[in-house]
Amino acid sequence: MSRIDAAQRLIFLCALIALATPWQPAAAEPLREPVKVSGTVPDEATRAEILARLRDIYGPKGVIDAIEVGGVVPPPNWKKHVTAMITDDLKGIRQGQLHIDGTQVQLSGQVGNEAQRQGIASRVATALNPTYVVDNELVVVEQAQEVIDATLADRIIEFQSGSAQLTDSGIAVLDEMAQAIARFYGAEIQVVGHTDDSGSRMANIALSLSRANAVRDYLMSKGIDGGRIMALGAGPDKPITTNDTAEGRARNRRIEFRMLN
Repeated sequence: MSRIDAAQRLIFLCALIALATPWQPAAAEPLREPVKVSGTVPDEATRAEILARLRDIYGPKGVIDAIEVGGVVPPPNWKKHVTAMITDDLKGIRQGQLHIDGTQVQLSGQVGNEAQRQGIASRVATALNPTYVVDNELVVVEQAQEVIDATLADRIIEFQSGSAQLTDSGIAVLDEMAQAIARFYGAEIQVVGHTDDSGSRMANIALSLSRANAVRDYLMSKGIDGGRIMALGAGPDKPITTNDTAEGRARNRRIEFRMLN
């Protein structure tokens, strides 16, 4: 009776009843497209309530209304059950659809982990009575940046003091990073070097770039295509904490990995 597309900020899925066509942004920055809702509902009150729930979640301009009214007879309390299914966690689905046909509910799309997959399906089922059947077709698709961040785990890739020579511990971390990056074949990545503010700014920018290039070279030696890797040097310009303590300066001397697609 109604089809609601659940889209996250990165990907919008436009569905016209039986046809779903994914849209993917080329840019690395997160984008949000409107969510389109279509199908037929029994009356104007049902249409208005469904749209109100969606606009609460996606914003007044975040919903495209293609709902038709009339010509269908819903199961008892259908409006109550449908609106109960529309909650904030639908925004966690990428390339997704929530397809509701009478008492048949189909969830499809991509989520970031198994707990999220089961949690959304369980929450939807809990909102319904036992006459409803929920088909959970959500699939887990790892997000590259999340995997890379978890692999680095706030560790510092260490270099010899004042140089771009990797230490043994720095190499050990990069061995793990290379394995994680290799899981996302074809994805482009920025390797950004950062320093503390000790010394001149220009010298620090040059050092940070040399270190980023050293990381790029090492990743290439482990089989990562150099054409996928861009090395950048930010010097002392983007600290993550104070430079007033030895601990803070150590944290600011870091390599950052940014997955672009």
